Amino acid sequence: MLFRFFRLILVLALVALAPHSFGAMAQGLGQAPAGLVADQQKILQGLTTKTDALEKKVQEDGLDDTTLVEIRLQLEELSRAALNSALAFRSRLGEINSRLEQLGAPPAAGQPPEPDIVTGERQALASEKAEINAVIAGAQNLSIRINALIEKIGNMRSELFRSGLTKRYVLSDALSPQVFSDARDEYANFYRAVSSWLSFAFKFKFQAMLAATLMALALAVVLLVGGRRLFGRIFEPDASVEDPTYLSRLSVAFWSTLLPTLAVSAFLASTVFLYNYYNVLRGDIGVFLNALAAVIAIVFCVNRLTNAALSPSMPNWRLIQVETGPARWLVRLTTAMAVVIGINNFLSIVNDKMGSPLSLTVARSFVATVIVGVILILMALLKPYKDADGRWRPWPAWLRYTCVALGLFTIAAALFGYIGLAIFVSLQVVVTGTILLTAYIGFLSAREIGEEGGFAGTSIGRWLKTNSSYEDTALDQLGLVVSVAINLMIVLVFLPLILLMWGFQPGDIQAWGYKLATGVTVGSVTISVTGILTGIVVFIIGYFLTRWFQGWLDGSVMARGKVDTGVRNSIRLAVGYAGVALAGLVGISAAGIDLSNLALVAGALSLGIGFGLQNVVSNFVSGLILLAERPFKVGDWIVAGDTSGTVKKISVRATEIETFQRQSVILPNSNLINNAVGNWTHRNKLGRVEIKVGVAYGSDVKRVHAVLLEIARGHALVLKNPEPFVLFTNFGPAALEFEIRVFLADVLNGAIVQNDIRFAVLDAFDAEHIEIPSTPRAEVKVKKTDAWPIDDDKIEVEFAEKEQAKARAAAEAKRLAKTGRKARKPDPS
Repeated sequence: MLFRFFRLILVLALVALAPHSFGAMAQGLGQAPAGLVADQQKILQGLTTKTDALEKKVQEDGLDDTTLVEIRLQLEELSRAALNSALAFRSRLGEINSRLEQLGAPPAAGQPPEPDIVTGERQALASEKAEINAVIAGAQNLSIRINALIEKIGNMRSELFRSGLTKRYVLSDALSPQVFSDARDEYANFYRAVSSWLSFAFKFKFQAMLAATLMALALAVVLLVGGRRLFGRIFEPDASVEDPTYLSRLSVAFWSTLLPTLAVSAFLASTVFLYNYYNVLRGDIGVFLNALAAVIAIVFCVNRLTNAALSPSMPNWRLIQVETGPARWLVRLTTAMAVVIGINNFLSIVNDKMGSPLSLTVARSFVATVIVGVILILMALLKPYKDADGRWRPWPAWLRYTCVALGLFTIAAALFGYIGLAIFVSLQVVVTGTILLTAYIGFLSAREIGEEGGFAGTSIGRWLKTNSSYEDTALDQLGLVVSVAINLMIVLVFLPLILLMWGFQPGDIQAWGYKLATGVTVGSVTISVTGILTGIVVFIIGYFLTRWFQGWLDGSVMARGKVDTGVRNSIRLAVGYAGVALAGLVGISAAGIDLSNLALVAGALSLGIGFGLQNVVSNFVSGLILLAERPFKVGDWIVAGDTSGTVKKISVRATEIETFQRQSVILPNSNLINNAVGNWTHRNKLGRVEIKVGVAYGSDVKRVHAVLLEIARGHALVLKNPEPFVLFTNFGPAALEFEIRVFLADVLNGAIVQNDIRFAVLDAFDAEHIEIPSTPRAEVKVKKTDAWPIDDDKIEVEFAEKEQAKARAAAEAKRLAKTGRKARKPDPS
């Protein structure tokens, strides 16, 4: 209530100070958007008119699949235009809603009335919002209508495709003698059309036609000669190689099919384009020439593929290990099947353009499908293999029965009058089979190249290994990249071709490509492939720019400025992390991802940090502190607990220390921040080392002191200032103990100095007859035990002697007992 009162006072004050300005503002609020609404209404009216015209065209030309595709593309553009018209009001609606929130709700009954200008502004904004909502509703309704029409076109095309395959023709009319007369008349008409065009072209367009033909030939020569120069070893089999590898055979088969086919296709396409550019072609001849170019390209591709896979003249380069004779027959039969299908398609276009009788079209298609079926059966009946005893063997059962079934199905469909289905199956067997086989060989080649050591075994890999510094590991990684690139190229090239062969139009592929590029909606999430690829490319560019800037800053700027190594490392790391982070943010923005949508992810991440990532965050912050404070730098000799060594790398998570045994120790940064760390080379490398020496009691200690001091002063690495000194440290239990203390400019040389001084002490004490005592050791007598007997024969002999002695003694005692005499005692001597 108090807030409303203060707001009312503020509004009255502004009205009193500037009455005209509010009027102008209210007028502007009412006038400025009025033009926008009128413009969008006019745009929507134009879109509605175009939609009506296209809907009428759908009803008139609903039997032509190509026309339906073109209409669908135009409708999709109209739908996008309608949605863009609705989106044009987004910013204005935001402004209106924000202003209405500022004005608040009208005062309730019993409350002080608000100024008229506030009421008028609210009403003007509400009226404008209603007009905008009406325009948006109209745009949405138009978009819904267009989408319904697009769906109707899709259903019509599906029905056309099904009816074309399932339509049954009466063969009695198609096989009547009248067909031969119609064919003769059709040929005469076609001959007159082509001859009249040729006479016109040679009389009036000869120079243009000659120039176009020569340019197309020049392009073909450049492609073929250049391709042979660059890729000759890739797509040309080498007759001198007796046992080529499987990868070599795959690569030759794939590239010897793809590259020449592309070259021939480019030549044919450039010929047609240049003839059209120079106005050499007329309407019907242009259609005929396009159809003829397509037939030539298909037949050439089929012939190249079969020759590459079967290689009749070079058995060692053969992918399918069949005998040479059957290989030649397979090439001939496959090429003949492609020629039959190509001629049939060309004649179908001629018949459509010239309005031929239906019976002639049916008869032509019937003959073509029967020929294709017979060829398939002949190919299945071939016996391409030989046993060890010379007997011929047929194809595997599954392949033989599949070919026979396709051939019989094609012939049966033609005999029963389903000409459209028979032609469709024949076309898929030839064209789709060729495309799939070529793509399969390409996938196999890519897989072999991606294997370990596969790329290094290719001609390009061997050339790179000879003429560059690539190692085997780098070549394997490059082979993986090449393998992925080949797979991607195969998908991009062959998938559209397969779709075209299965009844789809170029407009369908164009529409799908546009949807894939602009965004695919899955639920409430829109995924844009183009945006994602753009983001990845932007990030990669930013990453490499960061690395280049790091190298330039470190190698050129800081190196020339004699900047300390530790400072250079800290600056280089900071620039690297900042550059990568910036490249990541720019890449995310380029991908079309709203960073505000990551707020939930950030919240969850902070929760995870609080529970499970404490050590990671602690090490990260400690790394930043180390880079900023620089208690040690790269190259310093530090002691951290039980670890002593040289700092090799400082990152934001851990620090790498190389011990003097060349062991790399990775210490978390939090350990280096929270615990004591000794740095021998923090500000400089000046340091002191000690050498302990003991002499025997009774030695001249003053002479010992002088000798030791002379040795310390005489070493080349010992500093004169601070001066070295010798300390008499203790009366030890076995020796008089001295300690030499010397200062070095580089404490890293301490081990060398200690070693030299100890050798010098030994030599000097030997010359001065000064004894270095050693602690006496207690003598331990080892009790000798009898060795364990190892000679079994000796033991047996001794045992036998003892037994014999006992036996003699017993016999002697028995004898004495019989005689009554006593045994004589042994002599005590």
